[in-house]
Amino acid sequence: MTDPLAIVVRRARAEDLPAILAIERVSFTDPWSRGSFAALLEQPRVHFAVALDGDGGALLGYTVAWFVVDEAELANLAVTPEARGKGIGALLLKGAIEASDARGSEAMYLEVRASNQSAIALYTAHGFSEVGRRRSYYRRPVEDALILRRTVTRHPDTTHDTQRK
Repeated sequence: MTDPLAIVVRRARAEDLPAILAIERVSFTDPWSRGSFAALLEQPRVHFAVALDGDGGALLGYTVAWFVVDEAELANLAVTPEARGKGIGALLLKGAIEASDARGSEAMYLEVRASNQSAIALYTAHGFSEVGRRRSYYRRPVEDALILRRTVTRHPDTTHDTQRK
């Protein structure tokens, strides 16, 4: 699996949870529980998507974003160790950004370990920039979280003349 065109991205389903949990456990030192993921499956204000190998159907990664009023938060994004560096994370991130834009979000936020340079590079390549730091946010090991934000610049609709004459 190296061809990003052979990747299928779709909404997460209950049958995906075992593979999602396996990726979660190898990706994070404080993993989410099965119940946390299961609770998101049917939530209308949540973008919960998986990336599958189009050739064999193996689950390669997932992302979770939620939306509140005019803001979005990228809450989780992980890819299997074997599939990292092959564009899967970027594909999942683009899907979350598109979902955020479609909902009219003005900004999308996320937190990332200060030492996670590959994730920071991915996020900055997609328009995120650092806006803050949470000291000692992560526990295993203790580490700062960087708060990143991506804002949406909306251009006024120029097809209608709104001036009064």
